[in-house]
Amino acid sequence: MDGTQIALVLGALLLLVIVVLLVLVLRRVSARRVEEANRLAEAEAAAQRDAAATRAEAEREARDVVADARRRAADLTAEAERRLALDRAAEDESRADLARHRDEVRAELRALREEQSHRELRLSEREARLDRDGGELEQVRIALEGELEQHRREAQELAAQSATHQAELERIAELTTEQARAELLTQVEQDSHRQAALLARDIEDKARRGADQQARMILVGVMQRLASEQTTEATVTSVALPGEDMKGRIIGREGRNIRTFEQVTGANLVIDDTPEMVLVSCFDPVRREEARLALVELVEDGRIHPTRIEEAHRRSQETVKERCHQAAEDALLEVGITDLAPQLVDTLGTLRYRTSYGQNVLKHLVECAHLAGMIAAELGLDVAACKRSAFLHDIGKALTHEAEGSHALVGADLARRHGEHPDIVHAIEAHHNEVDPETVEAVLVQVVDAISGARPGARRESVETYMKRMTRLEKIARSQTGVDKVFAMQAGRDVRVMVKPEVVDDVEAQVLARTIVQQIEAELTYPGQIKVTVVRESRATATAK
Repeated sequence: MDGTQIALVLGALLLLVIVVLLVLVLRRVSARRVEEANRLAEAEAAAQRDAAATRAEAEREARDVVADARRRAADLTAEAERRLALDRAAEDESRADLARHRDEVRAELRALREEQSHRELRLSEREARLDRDGGELEQVRIALEGELEQHRREAQELAAQSATHQAELERIAELTTEQARAELLTQVEQDSHRQAALLARDIEDKARRGADQQARMILVGVMQRLASEQTTEATVTSVALPGEDMKGRIIGREGRNIRTFEQVTGANLVIDDTPEMVLVSCFDPVRREEARLALVELVEDGRIHPTRIEEAHRRSQETVKERCHQAAEDALLEVGITDLAPQLVDTLGTLRYRTSYGQNVLKHLVECAHLAGMIAAELGLDVAACKRSAFLHDIGKALTHEAEGSHALVGADLARRHGEHPDIVHAIEAHHNEVDPETVEAVLVQVVDAISGARPGARRESVETYMKRMTRLEKIARSQTGVDKVFAMQAGRDVRVMVKPEVVDDVEAQVLARTIVQQIEAELTYPGQIKVTVVRESRATATAK
């Protein structure tokens, strides 16, 4: 083969190689496209599967939401039916009460008509009887006028005889009328002195016999043997939360939960920046405790919505009622009273959550009962009656917001309606002098109430009120003429007034003290007593040379 043929063969081989390479490249490209197409198909299938799963999950959630909505609708329907039934029952009861009241009014009207007819009959009989008596009285008047004229004639005759007898007596006694009168006055004066001495001796004996009673009253005034706990805060309660997200659940969507809570419980929720803490505020301590228990239950459960709030509040009311009853039973057991009326026991229990100037009222009653028992034992009084009177003296504070009048009169009326002894009722109504105390037990209740309230730490007073009272005390004293300096000491219970000796003498110092006391009593309100001491210092100095 020559060179030309070889070149042709090589060219053909080269062309064949190029063709083979092109074929291989085309096959690889087509295989890659097939793989990409397969991957796309698999991705599309996976997407379809995910879409189907998402659609199934959404359908399940929708079915759950519909089922939950149906259950809630059923619950609300049942609750509405229950409330409607209660309203119908209340309406039926009101109608029955109105019918009974109408029948009672009709019966009362019939009785009044019958009584009116009887009165008219009696009045007619009385008029006829008065007519008859009038005629008889006229006859008696004529007879009495005749007798009066006869008595006048007899009196004139007696006066003439008396003058004759007096002249005869003066002749026989050899004394004139003035001399006899002077001798008689001397004798009467001697007798009067003797009777006055006897009367003074009787008064002294009575004072000696009453000294024991007076000593008892003084002993009651100075006794102070019992100490108890200090005062506590009484208007705000805090509730701890497990996390900050709980605040949002308490508030609810658009504030629905917190509005429902405040409407149902009557207490206010204070949700501020304090971490993991919510404040329950209410001036009624019973409602505040009910709201606190309901909120604690809701936070522990985690499910907070209007229906759950109402259920939790009902359970908290029952819990507070049980706690009040148990507290009253414990207090009665502690003071040894076993025959109290059940209605009074429940009323006493509510005092567990009530305070007076920070002092718990129920514990104050227990403390007063112990004080009264100890003092009565020292004085030889009826210990049981004194303890009972002291224990019940503030029971009216549980009903003051429901009945008109002071708590002393309200409590006395409550005790009277439940069969308490009249002496105990009198001690209750007289412990703040709405009624003058007439028994030793009433005075004893006043004393133990003052001891329990005035002991150190028993009651609290706001700083603002304390400062205003101290400032007013000093201002009243400084407003008097001749005052130099004023010092209010012992929390305002002792006021020392320094006066200028050249302006105020000793007599005017006494008058100044009484004037300041009268102005304090008229213008200030304060616990216990305030002692005013006027100090006048006068110095004379001389030097011997």
